[in-house]
Amino acid sequence: MTHPPVAARGRRRTLALIVLALSATVALTGCAGLANLPGLAWLGGSSDAGEPLALPEAPEGTIAGFGAQKPNWTPCEGGMVCADVYAPLDWEDPAGETVTLRLVKHEATGSQRLGTLFVNPGGPGASGVDYVKNNFGYAVRPELQRAYDVIGWDPRGVGASTPVQCLDAAGMDEYLFGQDKAAGLERGSDAWIDAALANEAEFGAACAAASGDLIAHVSTASTVQDLDMLRAIVGDAKLNYLGFSYGTYIGARYADAFPKNVGRLVLDGAMDPSAGMGEVVRAQTMGFEQALRAYATDCLQRRGCPLTGSVDAAMGQIGQLLDRVDANPLQGSDGRTLTVNTALTAIITPLYSKDMWGYLDELFTTLATDDADVALSLADFYYDREGGKYLSNSTEAFTAINCLDYPSAATLDRAAMRENATALAAAAPTIGRFQGYGDVGCSAWPVQGAETREPVTGAGAAPILVVGTTGDPATPYQWAESLAEQLESGVLITYVGEGHTATTSSDCVADTVVEYFINGAVPTSDPRCS
Repeated sequence: MTHPPVAARGRRRTLALIVLALSATVALTGCAGLANLPGLAWLGGSSDAGEPLALPEAPEGTIAGFGAQKPNWTPCEGGMVCADVYAPLDWEDPAGETVTLRLVKHEATGSQRLGTLFVNPGGPGASGVDYVKNNFGYAVRPELQRAYDVIGWDPRGVGASTPVQCLDAAGMDEYLFGQDKAAGLERGSDAWIDAALANEAEFGAACAAASGDLIAHVSTASTVQDLDMLRAIVGDAKLNYLGFSYGTYIGARYADAFPKNVGRLVLDGAMDPSAGMGEVVRAQTMGFEQALRAYATDCLQRRGCPLTGSVDAAMGQIGQLLDRVDANPLQGSDGRTLTVNTALTAIITPLYSKDMWGYLDELFTTLATDDADVALSLADFYYDREGGKYLSNSTEAFTAINCLDYPSAATLDRAAMRENATALAAAAPTIGRFQGYGDVGCSAWPVQGAETREPVTGAGAAPILVVGTTGDPATPYQWAESLAEQLESGVLITYVGEGHTATTSSDCVADTVVEYFINGAVPTSDPRCS
């Protein structure tokens, strides 16, 4: 398969879970902006924050009052309708300040309407509004379009809802593509960690200055409360929900918080709610290392592969390219710097689907000649950057939400970080040595994370389908197994294949999901789709 240069392709919204590269560390937990990369379902921030819509009458400052809002639905793209609604800034103080949430709705086309189906594409930082607007026909089967009103929403802090804000485009370029403050320092040394902390502290301070109290109130726990409010607003006694990747974490926490309100939930590309940051980084790093080996195996069998020799030799060549960039960052034709973290972002981006492996051919061919432009173009897709502008706030929202969702220590344990980094490098020899020290990012965040990563039970909830793909590099299959086991009513649906999420790539999985949403049919055993 041949591909035109990445920079020459037009922009199109499609589906993906990706990782966030910090200036000196890589934290692997969520989704962010990606565009025009076939084979994925896109999970980015909102590309069009748009003008505020007419809000409903301000609700009384009670939980019931917020759930009684009557949205002013306004026609928007594709024959859909959009609305803004209020939510409390702090759900423990519903009479206090408010934020707004943007919704988009595709109304059911059939006569036998079953209710509302809420869809979340992942993240954190992904726009459900963009996802439904731009991927509706791809992500929602016709049977569900006829039976359900389908609603996507931008979670608090994201896109066209009240957004987390940090830096202007020039500031984001400096943060993501500027010269690494830790460059030239020994990775993992005190000086290197101090430089990384200083960089993250500057970014966090900018976010606090621009966003104010919002950054303390964008956790998943708050989004779960918002989702139950939205269920009440549309008048459904039970929540029907389709969540992908990080969206499965929202759904799992919802089932735990509101088990009696669970209707039909499908969680595809499942996260393990009990996994801490270190476990997530390790599992995803190993997943992407294995996906990279699968690419190398395939590449070596094709004409024009930029790698040579055995699979181990090919992985070594990729590692050497990363070492070169680490030692001597490259300059793009636009003056931006390609650091090893950005190079890793460019490598990881096409690993979500076998259909995208041709991008890696192009990437490794150009890196071998010290050409940074293809790598920077892939990173631009990753960060939802086009023409020097950021079309979403996905990076800022990703950081703000994750740093609340994972407990953070007041003081970094540097010895433990070094031990974990050594283990990570041994487990994933090609990319693992660049993936350590993920605790640095959130330790410098101005609001300390207080959420606990506890198992869920959803005690008393109706059956919940948990979908896992055996070759998923971003949400490893064992996470789906774990989540299905944790949930008292969890039912595991396995897709034996490659790529991230399965509902949109496997007819077998999609048919199972449709039967569940339409008729409430729950498989008596795992269908093991392939």
